[in-house]
This record gives sequence, structure tokens and C-alpha cells, in this order.
Amino acid sequence: MHLKHILCGLLLYVGSAGLMLAQAIELNPDHPDRYEVVKDDTLWDISSKFLSNPWLWPEIWHVNPAIENPHLIYPGDIISLGFVDGKPVLSLERGRATVKLSPNKRTTAIDQAIPTIPVSIIKQFLIRPRVLNKEEIDSAAYIVASEDNRLVSGAGSKLYARQLDTSNDDLFSLYHIGDAYVDPSAKNKKDAILGYEAIHVADLKLVKEGDPSTLLITHSKREALKGDLVLPREDSSYDQNFIPRPPKADVQGQIIHVVDGVSRIGQYQIVVLNIGIEAGIEAGHVLTISQSGAVVRDVFKGNEKVTLPSEEVGTLMVFRPYEKVSYALIMKALRDIRLYDTVSTPES
Repeated sequence: MHLKHILCGLLLYVGSAGLMLAQAIELNPDHPDRYEVVKDDTLWDISSKFLSNPWLWPEIWHVNPAIENPHLIYPGDIISLGFVDGKPVLSLERGRATVKLSPNKRTTAIDQAIPTIPVSIIKQFLIRPRVLNKEEIDSAAYIVASEDNRLVSGAGSKLYARQLDTSNDDLFSLYHIGDAYVDPSAKNKKDAILGYEAIHVADLKLVKEGDPSTLLITHSKREALKGDLVLPREDSSYDQNFIPRPPKADVQGQIIHVVDGVSRIGQYQIVVLNIGIEAGIEAGHVLTISQSGAVVRDVFKGNEKVTLPSEEVGTLMVFRPYEKVSYALIMKALRDIRLYDTVSTPES
């Protein structure tokens, strides 16, 4: 999807009654007056050069109606900072719309506009993400055996599944159940598990219906195991139409899981939050990350315990919300971010 849809959405958002007027526009102290867009830039990168809070980009964006496709930003375009009635305004000057290719000396239009965020990092979670609840796991089809009773199977192998509904399609995906997403703030164990990570293993095609049904592995990412779940294949297209903005209401949650289990969380790493659609979270929502202050002893008052104020340590953007959890990308890290750090609506 082109950035045209993204910026169109941004402009509509600016004109709506929900405009974030309470958010003060603060320029980056080191902002340039002009910036030439280069390959691998993102809208967030460019916004960060001009603004302290890059998600407020839509509030000061000005479209030049004289430019064809003003909602697309390409490498070579110039972003300029100006002021209207004392308020900052960002505008676009069309730059190099073509590139020279040697030795043929012909020109080709640059048809790849810059994205909002680095989509390559989150692509796999947009195409085949899964968060399942216990009921979905219990009712899903599962692998009961493999061809020649192999312990593990790969592309070209046959698998046998039970409880498989073949009435709607003959294409399926295979998933392995990973970690449970546990809410550390839950008051009882019953409400603590928010869902289960479902890891994409392979793509399958139905060969023969029955009990069990026979499936062929057409594409494999991991080793297929007995007990893995068979689910209808999702559409491989994905939406990168992210409109960075804070939630309309005050929300608060925590980072409860780090994808790939890294110990140190920094920029462009993916985390899981214990809040989702039920809490009003939407794709594009920007949240501030804070760490609790350390507990120290006041030696001047009998070693009394004192909790220091919490500190802002970064910013993230939600890109895939589910009912009770969300996947988010760390956009800025002022220091190492930790598991169970707090996330909340940015302050005005």
C-alpha cells in the first residue's frame, strides 16, 4: 500500500473533530529548515528531525495542491519548515521523480513511496500473526501423525490432521503454540492468561479429506511436529496504513513479552502489551514507556524506604492489536527498556 493512503488518512484525521489540539507542537531543537528525503527514510524518521513528538506530524502538514500526488513522498523530495501566524508548518516540494539507469540512459519513475515506519521489521507479524485463546486451541484441528511416522517434517512431506473442517477451503497454515501471555496486574489466575502465542510453522494444501485428512506441506519455516495446530490460511496481504496518534482516552498497561526473548529491549524491537482492543487500543496508537523509580533508603529518617519518581524511557507504536493484547514496535529508546515497564497515553 502506498503512502498516499497514509497521508490522506492523516489529513482527514487533522480535519476531524478529534484533532489533538491539547498536544502542544514542540519543534526538535536541532531541526533543519529543509530536508531532502533519501532511500530507506520513513515518515517517522523525517518527523523526528522536525518535531519532538513525531506522531504530531499530521497537525502541521500542509499539502501543495500544485503537486501531482501530493500525498506521496519519494526519495529526492524536499520537506520544508515554515511558519504561518507563528505556528510551524511542514510542506512538500517535489524533488527528483525519476532515476537514470545506465548504460541505457532511460528514466524510470520512482513508484515506491516511503512508509510510515520500517515495515520490513514487522511484516511477518502483519501477514501471519496469531494470538489464540484456550477455546480456540482446544477446538482447532491438529496433526496426529506424519508421513512415514517422522518425528519432524518439512516441505514436500505429508501430514495427517484430525478435526479439520474442509468445507470452505483447501489451503491451511500450521502453527505451534508458544508462550502464554500473562497479565502481571491480574488479581486472580483465571484472568491472568490473556492469550497464547501461535508461531507460524508451515503452509499446507489439502490432498485428501477424511478422518484424518491428508495435507501436503507446500512451504515450511520451521519443523512440523505432532500436536501442531492446523488453521485456515489468512490472506497474505497486509495493511501498512498506520496513522501515528495517541489514544483518545488515558490508557495504561505494561510490556509483558519480548519477541525472540532478547534480554535488552531497544529501538525497533517488537514487544507485546497487556492491553488491546478491549481497552480502546488501535493500530497506530503511540504510547509513552516509563520505568518505575528505584526504592532507596532515607538514612536521614531512620532508613525509611522512599520510591523515586518514574522516568520516561521511550516511545512505542501499536501495529497489531488483539482483544486483550497488542503487538507494538519500539520507536525510541532513551535507555534499556525492561519487561513490565509501564506504557501510557503521552502527556499533553
